[in-house]
Amino acid sequence: MSNQQTSLRDRTDTKIREPQRFKVIIYNDDFTTMDFVVHILKSVFFKSTTEAETLMLNVHHHGSATVGVYSYDIAKSKVRKATIMAREANFPLRLECKPE
Repeated sequence: MSNQQTSLRDRTDTKIREPQRFKVIIYNDDFTTMDFVVHILKSVFFKSTTEAETLMLNVHHHGSATVGVYSYDIAKSKVRKATIMAREANFPLRLECKPE
């Protein structure tokens, strides 16, 4: 008698995608000070002083700018933290998170 083993395995093709990325956009307004915007960009988004000032001027001249691109949870968290900081300082700063 022969001891022959046969095994069949079902192959499942799994397609793994990169998670969707979201860009955080900051908008210009007439009340939030430039210094406060730079402070937000440095403390929440970890931008260097030069990069924060460049972004702030870009927002001032063009009305909005993309601050960074993150995963959904991180983007939402940063928008929430910056908005809370702005409201505590009585500024109407607006940030938004949009799919890339």
